[in-house]
Amino acid sequence: MKQLGFFFDARRCNGCKTCVVACKDAHNLSVGRNFRHVLEVTDGKWSKDPKSGAWKQNVYAYYLSIACNHCSDPACVKACPTGAHHKRTEDGLVVINTDKCIGCGNCAKACPYGAPELDEKAHKMTKCDACLNRLEQGLQPICVEACPQRALEFGDIEELRKKHGNVDTIYPLPQPAATHPNLVIHAPLKHP
Repeated sequence: MKQLGFFFDARRCNGCKTCVVACKDAHNLSVGRNFRHVLEVTDGKWSKDPKSGAWKQNVYAYYLSIACNHCSDPACVKACPTGAHHKRTEDGLVVINTDKCIGCGNCAKACPYGAPELDEKAHKMTKCDACLNRLEQGLQPICVEACPQRALEFGDIEELRKKHGNVDTIYPLPQPAATHPNLVIHAPLKHP
């Protein structure tokens, strides 16, 4: 089975959120509802070396652009009582059938990445579907196309892994063993 997924290069991302804005605009999302999120991660401290008196630091900062990872073992699909959440056999994308969705939010509670969000107006759960309408036209997801730093790629996950490696988590993301996200990450030079 073909499995589509995302590659994210944290070494390139400058936190501009163009991916978030492009997605929000393309999907006409209401205020507070986003299919893609950019997280800012900062940590570290300064300390004085007791012998030399010199100050040293281990400070770091980086950004993560995160959306649905179209997991191989999606928690949202397991938690959905109506079968509205399902994994497509032709490309592995996890999508929501809004005709079956009752807006219960079980998927949002189960997803460790926080991907599903409630459309309060329609009372249906929604999330990134990798811009399925664009994929059907031979186009890339809007977030990938919009990124000015080219920090995002989308395609066959095995090809992305061959090209970029197998790293699929970084702090503060959850450990991938539970859901097996179809995500590849290039970590920044300095991180925990």
